[in-house]
Amino acid sequence: MSADNATDAVSAAAVTRGNERRRGLSRMDLRRLGRAALLGATATRDRLPDAIEHVAKVHRGHHPRADLDILRRAYVLAESSHRGQMRKSGEPYITHPLAVTLILAELGAETTTLTASLLHDTVEDTEVTLDQVGTEFGAEVRYLVDGVTKLEKVDYGAAAEPETFRKMLVATGNDVRVMSIKLADRLHNMRTLGVMRPEKQARIAKVTRDVLIPLAERLGVQALKTELEDLVFAILHPEDYARAKELTAAHAALPDPLERVADQVRAVLREAGIAAEVVIRARHVLSVHRVRIKRGGEPGGSDFGRLLVLVGEDADCYAVLGELHTCFTPVISEFKDFIAAPKFNLYQSLHTAVADRDGAITEVLVRTRQMHRVAEAGVIALGNPYAQQPGQGEPEEPAAAVPSDDRAVPEGERDDPTRPGWLSRLLEWQRDASDPDTFWNALHDELAQDREITVFSADGGTIGLPAAATCVDAAYALHGEAAHSCVGARVNGRLVSLATALRDGDTLHLLMAAGSTPSADWLDHVRTPAARIAITRWLTAHPPLGATGPEAQEAAEAVEAAEAEGAHAAPAHAAAVRPGDADGIAEPVAVTDVPGAAVRLARCCTPVPPDAVTGFVIRGGAVAVHRDGCPAVARMRSAGRVPQAVSWRGGAPAAGYRVTLRAEALGRPRLLADLTEAISAEGVGIVSAAVEPPQEQRVRHTYTVELPEPGALPDLMRAMRRVPGVYDVYRTQRQAATA
Repeated sequence: MSADNATDAVSAAAVTRGNERRRGLSRMDLRRLGRAALLGATATRDRLPDAIEHVAKVHRGHHPRADLDILRRAYVLAESSHRGQMRKSGEPYITHPLAVTLILAELGAETTTLTASLLHDTVEDTEVTLDQVGTEFGAEVRYLVDGVTKLEKVDYGAAAEPETFRKMLVATGNDVRVMSIKLADRLHNMRTLGVMRPEKQARIAKVTRDVLIPLAERLGVQALKTELEDLVFAILHPEDYARAKELTAAHAALPDPLERVADQVRAVLREAGIAAEVVIRARHVLSVHRVRIKRGGEPGGSDFGRLLVLVGEDADCYAVLGELHTCFTPVISEFKDFIAAPKFNLYQSLHTAVADRDGAITEVLVRTRQMHRVAEAGVIALGNPYAQQPGQGEPEEPAAAVPSDDRAVPEGERDDPTRPGWLSRLLEWQRDASDPDTFWNALHDELAQDREITVFSADGGTIGLPAAATCVDAAYALHGEAAHSCVGARVNGRLVSLATALRDGDTLHLLMAAGSTPSADWLDHVRTPAARIAITRWLTAHPPLGATGPEAQEAAEAVEAAEAEGAHAAPAHAAAVRPGDADGIAEPVAVTDVPGAAVRLARCCTPVPPDAVTGFVIRGGAVAVHRDGCPAVARMRSAGRVPQAVSWRGGAPAAGYRVTLRAEALGRPRLLADLTEAISAEGVGIVSAAVEPPQEQRVRHTYTVELPEPGALPDLMRAMRRVPGVYDVYRTQRQAATA
């Protein structure tokens, strides 16, 4: 949130103007507030400053009885505190908290959140103290400002970013409004990223893509999520973004075929006596690109948008659905009822698709106006989670924070009664992820899950899990480390393996046996960080029986690397020798100065020439070789292990070099076949492969390959990037599980 992240807003104008033109329904305008109105009349007790008048007007539109005096006082303090501070673009710094506050006001945030957003950088960047904020604006505002400030008060270093997000999520667990401010702050900074160095733009965009966009999705704030997606897309994939923009512009210049369908739907509903508003909801830029990849060609006229039908009551939604399915031909496979079964992020709507007499298929969303507000604003639409009586206005004094159940609340913390289940689970496992790398990678994996299921335990309780979670995940969610003794499970009365993926509504009975221990194979199919962290911790403390010397040390190091990287694959219990040696003796692909020491290439990071490498003597006198960037290197250095000089020798081993690569792509048919064909065409053998389930139409393929010689690696990565739909290929710190 520092001024270092703030830049010229003009760079995002093309993105935002295009969004405004596309949509038939005027979405919440998150793009106003430029550089004007900053030098207006001085505020008085009876008059709002000119710069905040628009924010106040928008806020009163959602909360007619809101107290504007507290906003006036917050603005006066923020403006006077930031006076003299400038953004990189030359704008007064106060434009940033004003823009963040307007974003939240457009989404319907209550007064306390807007007050905190105006002040969110004062404690960090000025002489204002938290005590001063608390004295002037109350405990709620103080808490929110404190929560946001803590995120940016971390000393920069290798662990700064993961620890910053850890603090943010802990604060969000106590009050979800902290995350609302953070998301709005990131949106404004993404809009104004133009004067940053390209590499810094890319770094910020990747974190936004991998962490903040999934968080916006989970909190249901679609209005922020879609704009963030387009801004990230423009930075990371400018060519694809430009092509999608061209297609959108070409479509806008032609008559929209959805207008005719919308007129037909309006006539049908009017004849049925159903009061409804029918509008065209245009797709945003990334959505158009996804449709293009999914279709395998250029999208058609009806692919650029969907119909949105807004009604007054829940029952009217089903009445509209009945008329649509009666008067048009329904596409049954496209029907989804998110009203009866809402998504875990509060989203509710009926989804369907119908074909007209000409066979043109149109997607239709049906929801009430209140559902639409929640779909756009998510948790922000819920207002103050501690208010005793929710309504349009807020109480004069914030309600006391009372725990929503019998859970113990740590001293100095609060228990947000609106906290979603996924966030509670995240707060639980992050306590066990003391290592920043473990936390950061586990957080990425956690946020990659975009659906939740509910499983019933044998005693009648419920367990919330991510989609595709297995019996092992459920065991650790229910029993913690006591799940080490789990030996089997019954699902819906039938005996199943622990690797069985659970489905929504399943009834689970876990079979426990005292003295049983976890299997390394469990790491192949666990989906939750809590289970993975607990299993890897146990395996680290209990090396496999019969493994001695270098094998035992390498096994422990592989488990540690798996934990640090959030790996799904089982640890390698054999020493890290090159595959293909029947006698288990490593080929001398690298040499060290340690007399008589065998050299073993670590499987956790699969080094190949000309990687910069470091060696460490392990038990048995062998030297384990790791890439310099491998997390195991930092751990061994911090443990006092002495690094050994290692150099690559000429030539190549008979069995080749193993490398693990990950390809990130937009899901489409034949993607796996095209990637494996591209790998084979380079003369590279595939040792193992893993394909993760698609999330938001994005998929990750992980391949462990055998290179004939190290120079083949750059050509292989370029060939994989040329496969349509693939947007990134990179080396990983873990091996793929065999497909």
